[in-house]
Amino acid sequence: MIKLHYMPPSGNSYKVRILLSLLKVPHESVLVDGRNREHKSAKFLAMNPRGEVPVLEVDGVYLWDSAACLVYLARTFGGDHWLPADPLQMAQVMQWVALAGNEIQFGLQYARRGVLQDRWTAGNLEQGQAISRVALDALEGRLKNNDWLALGRPTIADIACFPYVETAPQAKIALENYPSIIRWIERCKALPGWATR
Repeated sequence: MIKLHYMPPSGNSYKVRILLSLLKVPHESVLVDGRNREHKSAKFLAMNPRGEVPVLEVDGVYLWDSAACLVYLARTFGGDHWLPADPLQMAQVMQWVALAGNEIQFGLQYARRGVLQDRWTAGNLEQGQAISRVALDALEGRLKNNDWLALGRPTIADIACFPYVETAPQAKIALENYPSIIRWIERCKALPGWATR
């Protein structure tokens, strides 16, 4: 049995919930009590030494990064659609997954956390917004002439980038200047089985 340990506000948890839903993977959802800092408890740290969600538990093995979770689910349950085995196609998907773990995380994710929780992990709002614009400009450039980020179809590239791009306004970054991104957000949410927040 697969277990997903998650917190609802977490965009990284949301990524994994989206793919589990799209692929209709049977699993148990385990809510982590963030208010009482359960994710920093000794029991949770034994699953994830980073003390963060999500954690995907598969037959006693703990996958504790959203990208790792997406890769596992895509290759196990999604055939070649969500993450192809072909090296060149896989690299085209993974470059966007890398963007999610770099500019999107250090920009959009951390700026959002700072605004909502007054907890500044790296830099201040202005710095977070500057990094965010790098990510948003890359996405907008790709999506001007493409419906999806990689391979002409939805892949884990789109799922990895989606949560913190969708919530950019919570980082005080308006999306009105990114019309292609706005249309992409709507396309993603229209996919059959796309999980809601």
